[in-house]
Amino acid sequence: MNKYIGAHVSAAGGVENAPLNAQKLGATAFALFTKNQRQWVGKALTEEQIAVFKANCEKGGFSASQILPHDSYLINLGHPEEEALEKSRNAFLDEMKRCEQLGLDRLNFHPGSHLKKITEEDCLDRIAASINWALEQTKGVIAVIENTAGQGSNMGFRFEHLAHIISKVEDKSRVGVCIDTCHAFTSGYDLSSREATQETFDLFEEIVGFEYLKGMHLNDSKKDLGTRVDRHESLGKGFIGMAAFDFIMKDDRFNGIPMVLETPNSDIWQEEILLLKEMVR
Repeated sequence: MNKYIGAHVSAAGGVENAPLNAQKLGATAFALFTKNQRQWVGKALTEEQIAVFKANCEKGGFSASQILPHDSYLINLGHPEEEALEKSRNAFLDEMKRCEQLGLDRLNFHPGSHLKKITEEDCLDRIAASINWALEQTKGVIAVIENTAGQGSNMGFRFEHLAHIISKVEDKSRVGVCIDTCHAFTSGYDLSSREATQETFDLFEEIVGFEYLKGMHLNDSKKDLGTRVDRHESLGKGFIGMAAFDFIMKDDRFNGIPMVLETPNSDIWQEEILLLKEMVR
């Protein structure tokens, strides 16, 4: 099995441009927004866009298992208020359907926030109910929950939160997780050495399970361990350092999933991708 390595590339001018942008980086994976991530409603995808996107993916050698689309940042599937929850669910369903149309098999999303109006457990239950609701109305797309840094009232910063949501999802074949290294680190999981990284992922295996790992965001961190602040840094330039990334590249449990950079300097993505590829060897 291969390591699929890339970055979250621009889809400016249309989704069909994302695989071309990934190819230019020498990437074997990529992430994208299938619509403007700062808007609730996106323009419908045209038949032509869908066809060209699929053709460009094929030309670039990108199968669905190498692509990690991300939903809008506005969506909160654990929202404490009914009206806002419904708005989020409808937007999420639209994103799932866009993935369906594009032939993509997973959708990465931030779980949600309790906004200090309901308990953490109630929020996690709402997120799971939202996932069940969306899965019932779609097919073939896995809902991929991203761990968070735990800023504000965001849920998903403990492996236990991810496990709780998964436990309440009825179709286990269509739920997974994406681990963001920066988020994991600042939420309190040490990745600053090989030993620490080994311990963190042993814990992940025990609490969540690698069978649910459907993607990774490879980011160093501008903030220190346990600060619960989400600030990405270029690889090796932050508090995590290179050991964790070397560990991930050499461990077979991370094979066959899209692993994408969201590091702040896109000018060096090509170099970072090359660096990660060399670690595999």
